[in-house]
Amino acid sequence: MKAKSTLTSKWIKTKVLLRSPEISALIPETARLTRENAKRMLDKYGMVYIKPEVGTYGNGVIRAERRLQERGAAYWYQSGTKKRTFGTFEAFYTSLKSMTRGRSYLIQKGIDLLKAKGQRFDIRVMVQLGPRGIWETTGLIGRVAGEGKIVTNYHAGGKPTAVEKLLAPHMDGAHQAATIKRLKKLGKDIGQFYMKNYPAFKQLGVDVGLDRSLTPWIIEVNTNPDPYIFNQLSDKSMYRKVMAYRRAQTTRSKR
Repeated sequence: MKAKSTLTSKWIKTKVLLRSPEISALIPETARLTRENAKRMLDKYGMVYIKPEVGTYGNGVIRAERRLQERGAAYWYQSGTKKRTFGTFEAFYTSLKSMTRGRSYLIQKGIDLLKAKGQRFDIRVMVQLGPRGIWETTGLIGRVAGEGKIVTNYHAGGKPTAVEKLLAPHMDGAHQAATIKRLKKLGKDIGQFYMKNYPAFKQLGVDVGLDRSLTPWIIEVNTNPDPYIFNQLSDKSMYRKVMAYRRAQTTRSKR
């Protein structure tokens, strides 16, 4: 496979990880957005996320739900902070297609994320190829969605927060340590697996969401992750390590 240093298609990035039996078990069902897939997945899961195949900063992400009512199902979707409700699937999908404007979109099983003070959060796992040629998880940071927002991305108003602070209300110290250990191993495993397919990659940002059972779900993999989010933490140790590895990679690539 041809080496690349970046990869923009979320569909291709998802299909890479689906080749790993261990990692694929933690990927929510994902498919291209079609009328049939939208109907099937809303009927099956009740809630889904719809996102551009190519896009950054959470732009264009849509949350959609199917809710059962006395007179049948109702459908709604939210883009940004605006919600629209429909009495039929056909009306819902017609509006949805107008929103996507003919671009390629993916639909993904929705994860009922843990919350911090009523706002959803996920975790960015930063994984980098270290100086010794070994993949390491160099940073973990929580991202809390802004009020009324459906995405946690920092550039869309998400608040960077220490992972320990976010996990503390949901688990005791021992479980917290075990969860952090699991996230670090997951990041390292993903880095190693990606390198088999795209050896030019030297760092990845893995977005992980924890559901109410504390299962870590891989929401997305970023092949050109923004390291500066770690500078938003009061403890700068992770930021310094991430940047040191980043500089080392740049130096090696120039040799």
